[in-house]
Amino acid sequence: MRERVARFAGARLQSPGARTLAAVVVLGVAVAALVIAAPLVAHHAFGAEFDRNAPIKLQGKIVRLEWVNPHTWIHLEIENEDGTTEVWAVEGGTPNVLLRRGLRRDCLTPGTEIIVDGYQTKDHSLKRANGRDVTFTDGSKIFLGSSGTGAPYEEDLLKARRERGRC
Repeated sequence: MRERVARFAGARLQSPGARTLAAVVVLGVAVAALVIAAPLVAHHAFGAEFDRNAPIKLQGKIVRLEWVNPHTWIHLEIENEDGTTEVWAVEGGTPNVLLRRGLRRDCLTPGTEIIVDGYQTKDHSLKRANGRDVTFTDGSKIFLGSSGTGAPYEEDLLKARRERGRC
């Protein structure tokens, strides 16, 4: 009986159609694994890129906004002490998370002056930071970081912003 099963299995794998089908199945599984793994590799943990021991405060006008997943990016023009300017890119939470906190895209239009408290990248030569809070000129503040990182309770802040007619 074993010989019969072995001969049957061997015959099935040696036919050209069976080998092609097996190759297509293996290729399909490999492609599916890459598609699933790619977003996991692309996304990073805070500690992989940013330095928790390098807090930074940036104040300037927004020059560009990237409202995209998995992170929003606010580009600020910062004036240095010597009068020169440089543009910093500040990473925020996902657009969906920021919307739920009451921060809309139209609140962050180019020319809007804001203050961002956050953390610089580990490579300090880069003009990039992870934003923790964004503060508007009227004093209202929104948590800018990713969810699940100890975001402060914001119900009172949101209520105050709505009463003042802020975004």
